[in-house]
Amino acid sequence: MNAASLIDSIGWTLLHFAWQGALIGCVTALALAVLRNASPVLRYNAACAGLLACLLWPAAELVLRLQGADMVTAQMRFADQLIVSGAAGARSGLMAWLQSQFLWIVGCWAVCAAFLAARMAMGLAWVRRTERSQTTNALWQATVSKLAIRFGVRRDVRLRVVDDLDSPITTGWWRPVVLLPASLIAGLPPELLEALLAHEMAHVKRLDYLVNLGQNVVEILLFYHPAVWWVSGRIRVEREKIADDMAARMTGDARTLARALSELERVQFSAHHLAIAANGGELVSRVKRLLRPDPQALNWKAAIPVLGLAVACLSVYAHASSRPAEKIGYRPPIAEFRTCAKPEYPADALRAEHTGAVKLGFEIGADGFVANSKVNKSSGHPELDEAARSGIARCHFKPATQNGIAVRSWTQVQYVWVLK
Repeated sequence: MNAASLIDSIGWTLLHFAWQGALIGCVTALALAVLRNASPVLRYNAACAGLLACLLWPAAELVLRLQGADMVTAQMRFADQLIVSGAAGARSGLMAWLQSQFLWIVGCWAVCAAFLAARMAMGLAWVRRTERSQTTNALWQATVSKLAIRFGVRRDVRLRVVDDLDSPITTGWWRPVVLLPASLIAGLPPELLEALLAHEMAHVKRLDYLVNLGQNVVEILLFYHPAVWWVSGRIRVEREKIADDMAARMTGDARTLARALSELERVQFSAHHLAIAANGGELVSRVKRLLRPDPQALNWKAAIPVLGLAVACLSVYAHASSRPAEKIGYRPPIAEFRTCAKPEYPADALRAEHTGAVKLGFEIGADGFVANSKVNKSSGHPELDEAARSGIARCHFKPATQNGIAVRSWTQVQYVWVLK
């Protein structure tokens, strides 16, 4: 696997995810609309399935492109054609231009992904440093330990009091830690603060920290697609609702939690999405939901973009399917004959002073060697034709590629036999 093949494979994978992500987003939106009045757990699972599909679909395609699986590669070639030929005139369209810019596209994607990964690492380092450097509070540590027992959490859950923090944050999986703002200890009544800690304990119970890290990985790899951010945002919204329900059931008072969330609304929200915070999601809607859980009406206006996207996809498919098949993503072989040894003039033909031109068709294998050859137009002398075939068989060329994968291909050359 050379660098050019790797870049082509990644480029096509990124390009295809433009429509794959849109399709996954549409299906997820439809599922969430159907489940709008169901349990938030079902909506959460549906959104998680959508985000997982956003990761697995392009990952599987990239692996297949790198491996060059024949049957699947043929299917992907047809998908390549749908993208390029459906984009306003095949190779003159936008998608064809993007295809020619794969080196820059993949390079920019790698740089942006690396920047986001570094940002994530810095956030994790900040959380870890804060966890180790801050003090604890014996009273609230005892409250957290009691809540852990009530939630059935068997691991020790530690508490750290942080000065420059606006909202409680839960971090860690094997050794979970709740970071509690010092301002809330002094500014909230104990029952409200305990309700917020119960919300955080629900995240610990569900191992939401790990899921949140997985979300950040998908957001880093597929940062360029709005559907990924939307689906991931829906996961966070539904996750907060699940934690609210668990905390309300455990404390037995949904109004207390609603009051605690209302107090948080007046605080500047933390932006550390690498951890699970009580301010996640839409606070106002969460408070209303706790106090008065009304059925959700179907918002048909929100479905208009989905329907428009579906119509556009069908139009592209119909347009592309009506066009003749084209070799999209195909790069012809490079036949540099200076790498070949000059064919020897047959002795019998030389004595008989035979001359002529022979046109050969020859097949270049994926390894660059000539796998087969045939005489398309004879020189009129069998010995000259056979000498040309013997000469081409000793050559080695750069093979053709389809979407970055070396493939077998036929080309032709003309040998001219002359006497000097």
